[in-house]
Amino acid sequence: MIEFRAAGFSYARHDEQQAAGTGVHDITLTVRPGEVLVLCGRSGCGKTTLTRLANGLAPSFFRGTPSGRVLLDGQDAAQLASWQIAERVGSVFQNPDAQFFTTDSTSEIAFCMESAGWPAERLRARTDEVIDELGLRELAGRSLFGLSGSQVQRIVFASAWAMRPGNLVLDEPTGNLDPGAVRELRDCVAVAKAAGCAVMVAEHRLSWLAGLADRYCVLSDGRIGRVLDADEFTALSDADVAALGLRARSADGIRPAPPPPGRGDGPDPPWLEATGLSVRRGGQQVLTGVDVRLRPGEVVAVTGANGAGKTTLGRTLCGLVGAGAGRVLVDGGRVSRRGLSRRAAMVFQHVEHQLFAETVDAEVTFGLARPQDVDVAGLLGELDLAGLGPRHPATLSGGQKQRLAVATAVAGDKRLVVLDEPTSGLDREAMLRVAALLRRLAAGRVVLVITHDLELIAAACDRLVHLAEGRIGAELDVRTDFARVRELFEDMAASAHRHRPHNRQRNEGVSPESGDG
Repeated sequence: MIEFRAAGFSYARHDEQQAAGTGVHDITLTVRPGEVLVLCGRSGCGKTTLTRLANGLAPSFFRGTPSGRVLLDGQDAAQLASWQIAERVGSVFQNPDAQFFTTDSTSEIAFCMESAGWPAERLRARTDEVIDELGLRELAGRSLFGLSGSQVQRIVFASAWAMRPGNLVLDEPTGNLDPGAVRELRDCVAVAKAAGCAVMVAEHRLSWLAGLADRYCVLSDGRIGRVLDADEFTALSDADVAALGLRARSADGIRPAPPPPGRGDGPDPPWLEATGLSVRRGGQQVLTGVDVRLRPGEVVAVTGANGAGKTTLGRTLCGLVGAGAGRVLVDGGRVSRRGLSRRAAMVFQHVEHQLFAETVDAEVTFGLARPQDVDVAGLLGELDLAGLGPRHPATLSGGQKQRLAVATAVAGDKRLVVLDEPTSGLDREAMLRVAALLRRLAAGRVVLVITHDLELIAAACDRLVHLAEGRIGAELDVRTDFARVRELFEDMAASAHRHRPHNRQRNEGVSPESGDG
């Protein structure tokens, strides 16, 4: 059980990590055994800080001033050593790579038990039990570096659950997962709930928690705004949910936006036409016989399960990866890989890896032959970055870094802009701002967005290209075929469930339900 009694935390102003969390104040809340409590609210409302208070990262790692009390299974967390907190609270973060300590899946699951000094026989038995309990037998003994993002997240959950802590804390655990992987994570959480664990989930994407969550705590500016049980939360109107800054509660509540004004009746001829693209990477066939046509002014979503080839397709169309077979035409003429790279830009999911200059102003024109021809101030203003020119790119927020990368693409007169998971970890309002940015960006350009976010697709995209095992599985018009778009997401979630073995705890406990992911 996790108890917050008038708990608060204020970050030290000189702490460089402050941007990653907002302080909380006067929090009185209990997460009971066998309960799933969801922390939700706008970005910056304090969700992550509450998870850090629960698992001891604040103030042991994130510097600041705590107040009130946090009790873990009745014991004051302030009186517990880090290893004692780790025995009581398991943690799962959005980026699983940030919490690896070994190189193979089985060792990672066993790591916490080994660190706690468990006898070898007991450690091996519990590791084997967890592998079966969570349906991970096919992943046992595999290199972590050869697993997909969703598989890695399941291993991280298993490691957090291995010592059977009385409490679990998950911070944005589905941010990088496809619908099938979300379903698998849901199954894991259901196992912990059925075993009597107190589970606290900080999350923007709420649909996967329907039927699993018992209560929802809506935070606002670091304080508790409302606490609702599952029935009360379900009874909220869509307008109430939107007013709270929350994402859709189910796929059924998502509707496509109308086409932007000025859109012509007939489709424009394709600017880029790729036929028969096939790509091998690391000895594996990633794309096979892919045909894609992209028209100016449209935003095209690329979806599919993790490992389906989405990012590879984006990289190939940008000239970052060479195709082993097939051809690409631009404006009707064949173009080389180098020619593609001159015409296209990719905004990566971890955008900080592609920012190089010392200031925002310099980043916009980095690498351009004639930087003086670019209206830097005007471009930054258009992308809501006005006044940030003298700042170092590393000091910007995640959303600001993303828009800065877009600014560099616009300054370089790129006709194709590819964005990889641009709404990972974003609340409703931030997601809608990204959708508006994509629509503005598409004026005179082609925008390709790789995403698992059904709400973003509905808000911003014209067409959807669905990849399945490196091949085109479907091409749909988002507005006229949205029912089929929803079905694709449901199918991805259902497929993951069909291909995983059931376990005792899931059969005895909560029956997992599908969300849109």
